[in-house]
Amino acid sequence: MEATAAKTLLGRTLFYDPLLSADNTISCASCHSPYNAFAHTDHKLSHGIRDSIGTRNAPALFNLAWQPKLMWDGASHHLDMQALAPITHPGEMAESIENILKKLVSSNTYPPLFQDAYGNDSITSQRILKALTQFQLTLVSSNAKYDRVKLNKDTFTSQEISGYKLYQANCKLCHAEPLFSTYSFKNNGLAPDTNNYDIGRYNVTNDPKDSFFFKIPSLRNLSYTYPYMHDGRYRKLREVLNHYTSIITSNNNLSLELKNGISLTTNDKADLIAFLLTLNDIDFIFNTDNTFPRETLLPQE
Repeated sequence: MEATAAKTLLGRTLFYDPLLSADNTISCASCHSPYNAFAHTDHKLSHGIRDSIGTRNAPALFNLAWQPKLMWDGASHHLDMQALAPITHPGEMAESIENILKKLVSSNTYPPLFQDAYGNDSITSQRILKALTQFQLTLVSSNAKYDRVKLNKDTFTSQEISGYKLYQANCKLCHAEPLFSTYSFKNNGLAPDTNNYDIGRYNVTNDPKDSFFFKIPSLRNLSYTYPYMHDGRYRKLREVLNHYTSIITSNNNLSLELKNGISLTTNDKADLIAFLLTLNDIDFIFNTDNTFPRETLLPQE
């Protein structure tokens, strides 16, 4: 097997293996399902070992190569290192790299995979993290109807054209084409949850100007990445649009793009949603190259 393909398979196997958690029950895929564009939909906030509940909604994982900072608050700026955060977090996977190394070395599965990926079976923390990165970099979403239209392989309906114009008039400054995000950080006027008081990027920078700033998510694959916002408070796209048209909470750090609000009629919202649905990439969602690696994690007959 080609070294790059072997490294991707190793990373994919690690991504789906609960062995990376302290009690061997939680994998990366537990919060990042391939059928949800590597987000999750069954609860608002991420769940970890021993039924612990996190403080944020697990973000979708795709097109990561174009994202200069990772996580909702940009706490990580290097994909190789990002996995350490959930692996070692006491409320997520609660494991140490040292223990993971012991587990992998003593397993029957991993020495041959490391041999194929790296040319020898030495298992190191750097190789683990590099392999996880290699797999995640293959998660590219670029074949939605929108993409086919741009390549002159498909056409928008009249309603989708209307929605596209509404997107360009109201959304593109923060959700810029073709990634449909600038991946910068903004305060979008969400009222703080008094039970889960998350001040966002301020926790990273300690700059008051960053209070309640969160990373702008991509608009791609929205049918699969609900619930929406950093705390998963909205389950429907119409709820999100209602927030921007009538629920925005004014504050000193509110994004300049939202200072005057957004005006959309009921029909406008329907048209805009029609366009947003053209950003769903079904080929990506159901790509078996990204799903559970039966060839490595299931016993072979």
